[in-house]
Amino acid sequence: MMMNRREFAGGLALGLLAAPLAAEAQQAAKVPRIGYLATDLTANPHLTEAFRQGLRDLGYVEGRHVVVDYRSAEGRIERLPALAAEIVALNVAVIVAPNTPAALAAKHATTTLPIVFVGAGEPVTSGLVTSLARPGGNVTGLSAVSPELVGKWLELLKQTTPGVSRVAVLSQRGAMDEHTEKEMLMLIQ
Repeated sequence: MMMNRREFAGGLALGLLAAPLAAEAQQAAKVPRIGYLATDLTANPHLTEAFRQGLRDLGYVEGRHVVVDYRSAEGRIERLPALAAEIVALNVAVIVAPNTPAALAAKHATTTLPIVFVGAGEPVTSGLVTSLARPGGNVTGLSAVSPELVGKWLELLKQTTPGVSRVAVLSQRGAMDEHTEKEMLMLIQ
């Protein structure tokens, strides 16, 4: 059976029109996945919204340029290891953990996927990283509280308020591990 020129041209045009659609379909399969492991998503919704806004600020539209797989332990920390293993099984590109317990669960679940913690209390003491200067391994992130920083805070306070002679510290017992609390209080005294 022979194809005439009109049938061939029509088939070629249809193929050329469908090619970009097929390319888009293939690209959709390559959308990166981010695992977001939280102790409780409902406890601090502003953190999750800040994460989403950060993605948007960088040009990533959730569901279009990136897929975020959210997992919440709903306040039950003992659920974090299973949720971390679930996220690892999803073949995500990176795991975001907003706090120390979530980051530790992720760290125990994988040694190869990058893990970014957002607010770890004391990443060195907790075992998330080997040092602040050189985290090592597959875990990195931001920490606002550590004994190493207390001296720097006091130095900055003295520079900005030269006449300061007394400093009060307001702390919630148990918010950080006991070692960190003791070390910080010794630096302040």
